[in-house]
Amino acid sequence: MGMYKNQLSLYVFVSVLFVVGAVFGMLMVNALTLEQQQDLARDVEQYMRLMDAGIGIGEAASFWDRFMFHVKWLALLWLLGMTVVGIPGVLALNFLKGALVGFSVGTLINQYAWKGVLLSLVSVAPQNVLLIPGMVIASAAALSFSMYVIKNRLLRQKGELAPQVRLFTSTVLLMLVVFAAAALLEAYVSPAMIAWVSPLLSPQPATI
Repeated sequence: MGMYKNQLSLYVFVSVLFVVGAVFGMLMVNALTLEQQQDLARDVEQYMRLMDAGIGIGEAASFWDRFMFHVKWLALLWLLGMTVVGIPGVLALNFLKGALVGFSVGTLINQYAWKGVLLSLVSVAPQNVLLIPGMVIASAAALSFSMYVIKNRLLRQKGELAPQVRLFTSTVLLMLVVFAAAALLEAYVSPAMIAWVSPLLSPQPATI
């Protein structure tokens, strides 16, 4: 029972850290200078025009690009967890992921006001419905493994390490499947949804 409580506390802790990062990312949008906000607005507007015109790098290429990005992210989480001393790095990655999501949503809302919420739902939300839980689970597994090594191998010199390595690695590999599904959404679903809603948007700047 204590093990499950410990796992639950790790999930909650990592989730809260992600939310804090997301709030930080949204606040960072307002911290930008007017010139930086205008540059972002032009980039977003250009991207929306490309999506509306159906111009992109192609679904297959986009899928592999996003999938390999997620592979690197998970590989870094696995490596940080295996080294034990990488616990701060695992926490930093979750905060950074939250900040990136928050910044993306904040930028869209800053550019399109309430319509930015709609755009966020079709461009940011679909893949992150899978990415965020996958990130939380993989991070909690990394922290759990590191804590096991510190408690049972470094301090007490007891307990088998191999089963824990297999459990941690299998969890990361399972999340890789989840991240592949997220990459499919990014490559095939999100662009189609963005192209569908883009004619409804008018790029009138607004503040959060």
